[in-house]
Amino acid sequence: MRILIAEDDGVSRVVLASKLKELGHEVLETRDGSEAWSLFVEERPRIIVTDWMMPGLDGGELCQRVRALVDQPYTYVIVLTSRTGKGSYLEAMDAGADDFLTKPVDMDELTARLRVAERVLALQTEVKLMQRLLPICMYCGKIRDKEAAWDDQTSWQDLERYVAEKNSVQFSHGVCKDCYDEHV
Repeated sequence: MRILIAEDDGVSRVVLASKLKELGHEVLETRDGSEAWSLFVEERPRIIVTDWMMPGLDGGELCQRVRALVDQPYTYVIVLTSRTGKGSYLEAMDAGADDFLTKPVDMDELTARLRVAERVLALQTEVKLMQRLLPICMYCGKIRDKEAAWDDQTSWQDLERYVAEKNSVQFSHGVCKDCYDEHV
């Protein structure tokens, strides 16, 4: 898994990166939130491990920027901080963090949380895939609108009508060569 690290303390960054590499991850290292944001936009890693307090763009602001992106694959964000207490935890969660670990980081605990992150990302990818599937009647070719109430009278409609309503497109009919040869 590709993991972006945002950590302004050089020693902590190097130790964290080497441990993550030992676990088999590809690691992208940055020294602060601004650098992390730039690299995130360019590389789109699925996991970010960020320090909370950094000069310039801090971990909370980095989380908020990541969460503000729409129509992107989900990014799992783990915040590392020396701050403790429920208030700090809630602040990180409100900023969009998925997890929160206090420093010094227990590598076994981080390893376990990265496994959870990988499972969450796999499930999220599967859900996105399932949302793109459109149920089509194998007999008549009508499509079921998943957003309509589950009602056999209104949820099934012609494919052309469904696509036109959802995507503002119109169909033009023609005859392909195979059908022309067979029917015309």
